Amino acid sequence: MTVLTAAAALCATASTAYAAQDTNQRAPRIVTAWARAWNGTNPQALGALFTADGTYTDEAVGVTFHGRKEIAGWKARADTLIDNVHVTIRATHLDGDRITVRAVYSGHLKGAPKPFAVPMTTQLGLDKNHCRIAFDQDHYSLATVLTQSGLPADWTPPAT
Repeated sequence: MTVLTAAAALCATASTAYAAQDTNQRAPRIVTAWARAWNGTNPQALGALFTADGTYTDEAVGVTFHGRKEIAGWKARADTLIDNVHVTIRATHLDGDRITVRAVYSGHLKGAPKPFAVPMTTQLGLDKNHCRIAFDQDHYSLATVLTQSGLPADWTPPAT
């Protein structure tokens, strides 16, 4: 409930604040909330940022999730596979209802000899009020994640 209340509060102030933000100076609120959700430990915090029919696509892994519950489930799965999942925003660019986020995606795959930190680009499509995410497309190199982690190119995560 707290997560949905926080998302609603973000939504209530987003239209005014969003229009006034200079993305070269500061990331839009929805991007900051998105990174905070990835960096946190509550999977529902990520799901709550999306529209009810929102989609989340991880291009490196080749999976797409539909709706808040599935998106929260993806975050929960990531947390079981990766210690210290972290997204560090480097730059954002707003173009209409889309935000391009340049970031560093990092963590430590459980059982891997070393942590990873790879460049990532995310495309966020926003709802008409710019307060929820309608779609998310993450782009990063899985091969680089595995190489930096000290894992073979054919490594697959254990079944849960």
